[in-house]
Amino acid sequence: MATHWIARRRTRPVSAGDLAIGGDAPVSVQTMTKTDTRDVARTVRQIRTLQAAGAALVRLAIPDAQAAEAFARIRRAVQVPLAADIHFDYRLALLALAAGADKLRLNPGNIGGPDRVAQVVAAAKARRVPIRIGVNAGSLEKEILAKYGRPGPEAMVESALRAIRILQDSAFDSMVVSLKASEVGTTVAAYRMLAGQTDIPLHLGITEAGSLQRGTIRSAVGLGALLAEGIGDTLRVSLTAHPKEEVRVGQEILEALDLARNRPAVISCPTCGRVQADIFGIVREVEKRSARLKRPLRIAVMGCEVNGPGEAREADVGLAAGRGGGLIFRHGRVVAKVRPEEMLEALWREIEREEKING
Repeated sequence: MATHWIARRRTRPVSAGDLAIGGDAPVSVQTMTKTDTRDVARTVRQIRTLQAAGAALVRLAIPDAQAAEAFARIRRAVQVPLAADIHFDYRLALLALAAGADKLRLNPGNIGGPDRVAQVVAAAKARRVPIRIGVNAGSLEKEILAKYGRPGPEAMVESALRAIRILQDSAFDSMVVSLKASEVGTTVAAYRMLAGQTDIPLHLGITEAGSLQRGTIRSAVGLGALLAEGIGDTLRVSLTAHPKEEVRVGQEILEALDLARNRPAVISCPTCGRVQADIFGIVREVEKRSARLKRPLRIAVMGCEVNGPGEAREADVGLAAGRGGGLIFRHGRVVAKVRPEEMLEALWREIEREEKING
C-alpha cells in the first residue's frame, strides 16, 4: 500500500469494537443500513451483505425504543462493529449502549441538558464506546444560524467545537467528529478549518450527495480533496442507492489515492477508433469475476498497441489487444499470444493462476 505522497494528519486513536479509527489506523469505509431497524431479519441480511462488500462499520438508525430492542438482537447476529444513530432522546442512547452498540452517533446539544448528557457519557465510558459528534449543515443550532446567517463552514465548526466542549466538560475524550453539508465547497472548508484546531479523528462525508452517479462524483471530489491533504480517518459515502454501492465507492476513492489496496483493481483503456476487440465486454466480465478474489491484484485490459503493452507489463496480469489478437502478460512477461475469441478466458486463466500462487 503506497501512501508516500500523502502525509496523514496526526490524530488520537479511538476504537469502535475491533475497529481502530485515527492514530496509525488506515482510513476505513463505513455505511448505514437502509432497512427499518425494527425488521431484524431484513436488517441482519443487509448488514451481512455490507460486511461482505467490505464495510468496516455499519450504522443503524434508532428512532424509538422498539428499534433499540431490535438493535440488541441484531448485535448478537452479526460480527461487524455497529454504530447507533441517535437524535433528540438521550434514553435511546442509553438503550443502544445497553444493547451492545460499538459506537454512538449523536449531537450532545440536542439530547437534553447537562445531566442527560452526563448519563450518556457515563454509560459510554463504562462500555468504552466512542461518540461521533455529527454536525450537519441542515440542522445547526438556531442561535448559531442567527449569528452567521447561513450554515457555512464557520457555523459548522462553531457547532462542532461547542459539542466537543460539552463532552470534554464531562471528562470524555473518545470522540470522532463529522461536519457534513450537501455543498462540496462548504464541507471541504469546514473540515479544513476544524482539522487545524483539534487532533480528534474526523469522519468524512458529503451529506445528501445524490443519486449513484451524481453522488459518486460529488463524494469523490470532496472526500478526495480532503484525503489528499491527509484529512480524514473514516468515511461514509451517502448515496440514494443500495448501501453496498456506498461501500464500493468509498473503497474506490481510497484506492485511487493509494490509501487502500485490498481487492483487485482493473485498469482499462477508454478505447478509441484503433480498438478492434470487445474491450467493453471483457472489462465488464473481468470486473464481475474478480469481485470474488481475495488479493489486491492489478489487472490491465488494454485495447491497442499505443499504451497497451506498457500498461499490461506494469500489471500483475494484463491483456494488450491488437490487430487479430492479443498478448497476455504476467509481471511484465508475455505468457501467451491469443486470438480475439480467446482473450477473455486466456486472461482469466492467468488471473486465477496468480491468485492461486499468491493466495
